[in-house]
Amino acid sequence: MPGWRPPPPPPRETLTGRFCALEPIDPARHAKDLFEAYADDADARHWTYLPYGPFDDLADYRRWMEKTCLGADPLFFAVVDAANGAAVGVASYLRIEPLFGSIEVGHLRFSARLQRRQAATEAMYLMMRRAFELGYRRYEWKCDALNGPSRAAAQRLGLSFEGIFRQAIVYKGRNRDTAWFATTNREWPALSEAFTRWLDPRNFHPDGRQRVSLSELTRPLLIGP
Repeated sequence: MPGWRPPPPPPRETLTGRFCALEPIDPARHAKDLFEAYADDADARHWTYLPYGPFDDLADYRRWMEKTCLGADPLFFAVVDAANGAAVGVASYLRIEPLFGSIEVGHLRFSARLQRRQAATEAMYLMMRRAFELGYRRYEWKCDALNGPSRAAAQRLGLSFEGIFRQAIVYKGRNRDTAWFATTNREWPALSEAFTRWLDPRNFHPDGRQRVSLSELTRPLLIGP
């Protein structure tokens, strides 16, 4: 790899898009919005595949955030709705390995106010774009192999399935087989073009319905089965 230089760690800076901004987590600014948004998920099932949560009250959630979300790895962001300035989800970089040019996205907790909206896809695009602009070679997504929605989301976003690590960890008293997905800097130019095409306002009807799905654009870019 002639000329290879490890990239810098991702900076603690806001990533700004048209539908959302990814702001470095600030408990004083984001905890209340997020706790209220998560309260919409009354059955708490969206916490199932995370190693923490649900939280009893705002104070409990804020304590967890202050303890867990202010470091450099994981590097946590709040997804802030551009329409109203409210935090509606969380995402992070983690397992950041500049020496190898590898970085992972995870700790994804999108509230019902963010799910299935253009902002949710744009948030993932902004994080991916920043990683490759910095010079990372490999962008990873890992989840419980039982988490069907997460697995489908990874492939919709153009991350190829790479296999399952059996009995990888134990969390919440359960075994986790971990499904691995990734894309690389070689694949990024075509993938970036797919995101740009999907996010283009011309891809949406006046009522918000998409003309071409992101899956249609990313499916040909997936590697392997």
